[in-house]
Amino acid sequence: MQQKSKLFLQALKYSIPHLGKCMQKEHLNHCNFADRYYHRIKLKKYHLTKCLQNKPSISELARNIPSRNFSCKNFLSSKQENEKPLSENMDAFEKVRAKLETQPQEEYEIINAEIKHGGFVYYQEGCCLVRSKDEEADNDNYEVLFNLEELKLEQPFIDCIRVAPDEKYVAAKIRTEDSEASTCIVVKLSDQPVMEASFPNVSSFEWVKDEEDEDVLFYTFQRNLRCHDVYRATFGDNKRNERFYTEKDPSFFVFLYLTKDSRFLTMNIMSKTTSEVWLIDGLSPWDPPVLIQKRIHGVLYYVEHRDDELYILTNVGEPTEFKLMRTAADTPAIMNWDLFFTMKRNTKVVDLDMFKDHCVLFLKHSNLLYVNVIGLADDSVRSLKLPPWACGFIIDTNSDPKNCPFQLCSPIRPPKYYTYKFAEGKLFEETGHEDPITKTSRVLRMEAKSKDGKLVPMTVFHKTDSEDLQKKPLLVQVYGAYGMDLKMNFRPERRVLVDDGWILAYCHVRGGGELGLQWHADGRLTKKLNGLADLEACIKTLHDQGFSQPSLTALTAFSAGGVLVGALCNSSPELLRAVTLEAPFLDVLNTMMDTTLPLTLEELEEWGNPSSDENHKNYIKRYCPCQNIKPQHYPSIHITAYENDERVPLKGIVNYTEKLKEAIAEHAKDSGEGYQVPNIILDIQPGGNHVIEDSHKKLPVSGNCNVEKEMAPHSSTLAWKIPRTEESGGLQSMESLRVGHD
Repeated sequence: MQQKSKLFLQALKYSIPHLGKCMQKEHLNHCNFADRYYHRIKLKKYHLTKCLQNKPSISELARNIPSRNFSCKNFLSSKQENEKPLSENMDAFEKVRAKLETQPQEEYEIINAEIKHGGFVYYQEGCCLVRSKDEEADNDNYEVLFNLEELKLEQPFIDCIRVAPDEKYVAAKIRTEDSEASTCIVVKLSDQPVMEASFPNVSSFEWVKDEEDEDVLFYTFQRNLRCHDVYRATFGDNKRNERFYTEKDPSFFVFLYLTKDSRFLTMNIMSKTTSEVWLIDGLSPWDPPVLIQKRIHGVLYYVEHRDDELYILTNVGEPTEFKLMRTAADTPAIMNWDLFFTMKRNTKVVDLDMFKDHCVLFLKHSNLLYVNVIGLADDSVRSLKLPPWACGFIIDTNSDPKNCPFQLCSPIRPPKYYTYKFAEGKLFEETGHEDPITKTSRVLRMEAKSKDGKLVPMTVFHKTDSEDLQKKPLLVQVYGAYGMDLKMNFRPERRVLVDDGWILAYCHVRGGGELGLQWHADGRLTKKLNGLADLEACIKTLHDQGFSQPSLTALTAFSAGGVLVGALCNSSPELLRAVTLEAPFLDVLNTMMDTTLPLTLEELEEWGNPSSDENHKNYIKRYCPCQNIKPQHYPSIHITAYENDERVPLKGIVNYTEKLKEAIAEHAKDSGEGYQVPNIILDIQPGGNHVIEDSHKKLPVSGNCNVEKEMAPHSSTLAWKIPRTEESGGLQSMESLRVGHD
């Protein structure tokens, strides 16, 4: 356990880059350990876990959007910094580390994916797939099922586990850090477990059992970052593997989800705005699948099942927000859908869970969390407003029909368990240790008025006893794309920043999904500039209301969030002192005009089609970060890119950095001798891939590269993060499917 705590502290250390102190090559040797470990850390006292169980959860709170963190010393002038020895520049980190070292070392534990099935828990222990009896899961008494080293992969880890209905087989998807490619192994469970088969490049996969009690594995195959093919396989004496379905439209992708009652396997065919679902009979998987409703442009729907009825979450009809409908399983077409429950305006459906007599909706309404419990026998609805400190759900999967457990968390507060008991009709809170952060910090729900009068929600954290907040450093985070919410799961380093006097602000701008489907629609295609206006309004509002000032403000984003951040640096650089970007999307125009890239066609509904639509092309030119660089003062910018990132081409990031440096140099020539040039750092990490927030281990760093060393052309492909449907599943994957690839 002591070693695990050291890993955690090391992760924290390397998550605090010294922006403005790293201009010399020898000062660039930092890593991003923290971003690769936090979703694998369990705070035992608070039960912080990430378990992949039979019914996966849509809630992506266990995933992190990695972001860089600063110390207050980052806001010293470059001249002052250069006059100080490196040891003094490390003081802020040493202060942070000292705070963490005062915590009990046994408090944190790094864990792996696990799944409960029957009386066993299946999980990864070291380099092995193992299982143990449920009651012995926390002991070292386990059975080894498969040694991952047999695959001869570099640092493999288990990404997802599925167990066959009668526990004759277990399937596990195995990945490495260097690639998004995965291998699905099938292990026969017996006195001497043996690997029965392996399949490359598997995305989602599920088990069903046919009429002859034979286990059938359905899985999707990913090629060139596209998931279009579905296969089904059997094992043992009747071994076979055959293609079941191929999607022809390149703007759609396919994933599999097993309904909670295991009655149907759903084959979900999705684009960013449209869906089509087929039912595969869980009792007769060799029968032809049944179409629920043929795809209609702009109509999204997701399916669960209970007692011969389909419960359909869909945006069909007005308003075009999600509503719950139902129909008999044998009459699934859209004309038979009956309206069952509607959401309030400005409501985001985070998740849906189905029980024997209840349907539970996990909602975000006006930036606050709610749980709605619907009685299926009498159509009663009980709406529960959750504690105002809570910013996100972690949905626990379970088969107990009497209780609905879940966890609540925030960026600075570890998850806390809650259980809704259907018999009592009450929500029960985990008792015991009260986190001291509740007394030492505040969470504020604020709004900023954008240029068009739209109110933009913000979530702000700061220390309760902070004095003169205008003099405190501010870290702002934004995303604003694909209808995806900002990640607000617990991050230990965020908590330490607040303890250290920082203000944290999360800006829920249009293009994200915090206020529902329309909130996303108002920030995509030819409305992208709304998200930029929202971000500018948020930062100005924070400053106007006494939260920090431009000279103490840092802005951070990951991947597609880089579009808004890069655009703001071009349009209003005076609002910021520093920026940090992780695997950022910065060259929208050239990327979307290159239809040879594997996922460009899937992205057209988010960014537009500049190749065939002149209006789209001209609109993208107005905000594209790479197209609007000009000679002016910029904030210091730190960019982390990954050499083997298959989704954001390294070449585009390098070109952006070069253009930015040229513009800054030109501005510096006209600014006089005393002008302090901002620091622009491109930190290119070897290996890696775009799905860095789900990384299992930090890649070793063999040396960092500055911009000058990396100007040679790089061949790479653009795309965005494929929905991690193997972890989140069908209806429970509604957000990751609707929001796109990031």
